[in-house]
Order: sequence, then structure tokens, then C-alpha cells
Amino acid sequence: MDVLSDVLAVMRTGRARSAQVTWRGSWAQEFAPVPGSAGFHVMVRGSCLLLRDGAEPLPLGPGDIVFRAHGDGHTLADSLEARPVTPACDPATMGALPRFAVAGDASAEDVTVTLCGAYELAPELVHPLVRGLPDLVRVPAGRHPRLAAVVDHLAAELIEPGPGSDALVPALLDTMFVHLLRTCLAGEHPTGWAAALTDPVIGAALDAMHREPGRDWTVAGLAAEGGLSRAPFARRFAGLLGQPPMTYLTWWRMTVAAGQLRATDRTLGDIADRVGYGSEFAFATAFKRRFGTPPGRYRRSGGVTP
Repeated sequence: MDVLSDVLAVMRTGRARSAQVTWRGSWAQEFAPVPGSAGFHVMVRGSCLLLRDGAEPLPLGPGDIVFRAHGDGHTLADSLEARPVTPACDPATMGALPRFAVAGDASAEDVTVTLCGAYELAPELVHPLVRGLPDLVRVPAGRHPRLAAVVDHLAAELIEPGPGSDALVPALLDTMFVHLLRTCLAGEHPTGWAAALTDPVIGAALDAMHREPGRDWTVAGLAAEGGLSRAPFARRFAGLLGQPPMTYLTWWRMTVAAGQLRATDRTLGDIADRVGYGSEFAFATAFKRRFGTPPGRYRRSGGVTP
């Protein structure tokens, strides 16, 4: 897989959740902070304000999309005077909401339709690519046609589900997540991970690490993947990503190992071999250094770290 697909496969956990809600009259919805999650809002119809502590109200209009990469708390409201009229939402409670619900004064003429969704992420496996994103990214209406097409399809399935919707909705949510991350990484002057993924030298090295995390890599070997000599490659990698290539490789190996422990029944020896460790002891030592607990205990706890 390419690097972004690999990152998503490791850090995602559980099922994405979504709901479309029609608001009438004065309304407000509080979304509680949920570390280890990411979420979005789409203004399907009408307008509202997104309110955050310490920030100016953000006006949203039809077609606007907001992506929150870190699960920070916030409120959607039709005005500054509105007070939340429903319990706080988080990924755990969102699944209990009907796919299409009506809230507020049913006799009111003003109608606002919002589509919200949340993705559960394993907190200790969240990739620096995601950790480095802004806490809020607004995608204006019409800016990204592919993303808008996925939103339209998702909204239609939520309003009028048909045979296969239970399979289609999660797939659409996953597709939307990829497009949202692509949008966040795009820009005229990319830096950090956005720049690294498109850099021909560093991108090739990252692809190689992700393709074969268990290979006996050296800095020179990774530099050769990008067609550059060792010293300038190491400087270029650290300049873009803020860490040496072997530091990132070790981090990624332990992240892959943790994902394997959470999601498979492979033996510790097999996992150790897959991530480049010649013995279970060496692997367990490196794993405990990263997560603060031995790999066997991590597996038994379901991936919960001390």
C-alpha cells in the first residue's frame, strides 16, 4: 500500500459513525471532546456557526465541510444565543442516533440540515501525519468536486437507505476520510508530511519503509531508494520530518507491531520477524520502550497502554 493507505489501515479502529439531522427553529448541538478520534460536519442546507473556546465563531453555509482531526470539543448553533438542546455527542453515542432525525421546533419554517461523522482512531497509533494537521480545516463549498460527490452519495444513503446500505455507508465514510486527508495535505506550499509524501527522494524512502518494514534497512539503503547519497538524504529527511530516518523507521515498526497485536493472532515471534527483529527478546524490549508495556500484556489488554 502507499504510505497514506498504510497509515489509515494501522490507526483506524472500530466503525466510522454518521448521522444526518434536520434542525428547525433555534438550535445548538454540543460535541464533546474525544481524544483518539477525528470527525467532520457538512452543511447540507441552511447555515450555522461553529463555536470553539478561545476562537472566533466560524460561519458555515450550504456545501461547506469542516474536518476536525483531533476530536476537540465544539458546538454547532444557529446563533450565538442558542443553547444546546440535545446531549453532547461523541463517537460512542453517535451510533445510537437515527440515520435521519429531526430536532427542534417542528413547526418552524427555517430548516438547517447537517451531516456529521466520526472516525475512531487508536490514540497510541495515531500517525504524526495526522497529529500534525490543524485542529480545524474548512473546505468551502465547491472547492473539491470528488469530496462533494462522496458527500452527496453518503447523504442520499442516510436519507433513503436501500439494500446494501449497511455495507455502503461505512465504505463511503472511509472514502470521505481519505479525501479529507488529501485535502488537508494539499496546498501551494506544503511542509512536513505533506511535502515529504510528494518529495521524490523522501517519498521513495517512505514507500520502501512501509512496503518492507522488516527489511534490514540502513540510512544508505534508504537513500539509495531515492537516488541520493547518505548524508544529503539524512539531512533532507530530518529537515522535512523533524527526525532521523532510522528513528521514524523504529517508530513505524512498533506501530505496525501494535496493530498486529491488536488485530491478529500471529505469534510474537512472527510479528517480531515481520518488523525486523531477530529475536522475541529484542522485539519485546523495543516494544516496551515505546509503549511502556510488554507486547503480550498489550495484546491481552486489547491495546490499552498504562
